[in-house]
Amino acid sequence: MQAKDLVQLADQFGSPLYVYDAAKIQSQYNRLTKAFSKVEKLRINYAMKALSNVAILELLRECGSCLDAVSIQEVQLGLHAGYAPDQIFFTPNGVSLEEIEEVSALGVQINIDNLSILEQFGTKYPNVPVCIRINPHVMAGGNANISVGHIDSKFGISVHQLPHLLRIVENTKMHIVGIHMHTGSDILDIEVFLYAAEILFDTAKNFKNLEFLDFGSGFKVPYKKDDIETDIDELGKKLSKRFNAFCAEYGKDLTLIFEPGKFLVSEAGYFLAKVNVIKQTTSTVFAGIDSGFNHLIRPMFYGSQHHIENISHPGGKERFYSVVGYICETDTFANNRRISEINEGDILCFRNAGAYCFSMSSNYNSRYKPAEVLWLNGQGHLIRARETFEDLLKNQIPLPVETATV
Repeated sequence: MQAKDLVQLADQFGSPLYVYDAAKIQSQYNRLTKAFSKVEKLRINYAMKALSNVAILELLRECGSCLDAVSIQEVQLGLHAGYAPDQIFFTPNGVSLEEIEEVSALGVQINIDNLSILEQFGTKYPNVPVCIRINPHVMAGGNANISVGHIDSKFGISVHQLPHLLRIVENTKMHIVGIHMHTGSDILDIEVFLYAAEILFDTAKNFKNLEFLDFGSGFKVPYKKDDIETDIDELGKKLSKRFNAFCAEYGKDLTLIFEPGKFLVSEAGYFLAKVNVIKQTTSTVFAGIDSGFNHLIRPMFYGSQHHIENISHPGGKERFYSVVGYICETDTFANNRRISEINEGDILCFRNAGAYCFSMSSNYNSRYKPAEVLWLNGQGHLIRARETFEDLLKNQIPLPVETATV
């Protein structure tokens, strides 16, 4: 997308605003499937927690994607978006047995990541196909908050608990059809990923009737010019060869599953915000925008970097700015960042705003959530309206009249 297109969309739909480039999402999906084209059976389950707008789900469905859901509500959204139950994979963490039962009753493939629920579910439903999430105890990810395969992680069943796991399966006679792992996000070293894959292969040898292996995802995307990213092509070559060899050893062509979220939608997203005020202090020039961590929390939550451009005056002289929001706590998007000279009223564009941005937005400070627009075939299509005051009041119940004067 061009800067002029984004400025036009901000004028048309107002700010703050999320914009998603459909062509980029499609190209990322095709890039991933091409990298693993040597695998006979490949399935992509889009991790919809990254961005769950129904229009985005529909777009990915047209690409051929299936879904990875982590809540009953995400499952219901996926069904609403036209996915069949067998196209949805349920990978929750710490949810109740009742929620897992509810999802299973819909015909969705479930993935269980703890021994307690595994034993309870297997005892009640031994004939329902189940996938097991293991914890390979491999540290991967760009931040402690997004590294989920290490020994202190709450996710997955420890590979060191395999004897206990096998005992539960034997006692319940439950039907295990898949083994799953996810080491974390922003994986840089594919050798670490391949090492974890070997642990998955070794675990899989203990189960004779598998249909698939799910390797999770966590592929890193570039956040700035010349930034490093996961080498998908190299990973595709190495893991495809090893996976095919394992299938030959196992005696069956299994399905290879990935569950990318950020990889598919991050670079497609743009967050647009208007500059309310330029504030010069004794040491800093602040650019205060009409948004805050209520709309984009990633920089404050785990230090993520979003390249910021002044798309109103992209060719201006660069100065150093700290870009901040309007929330009354620490609300800093960037410190001392070189940006083309900013004036009040300019539109700033945050790149890589497609994943875990709108999906983690809130109504903190009673602010409205932004609108969302899909850029498709050279046009902007509104896919979520901006909230109104009525949206804030929805589901709130006033104090009963008879107690209002107490």
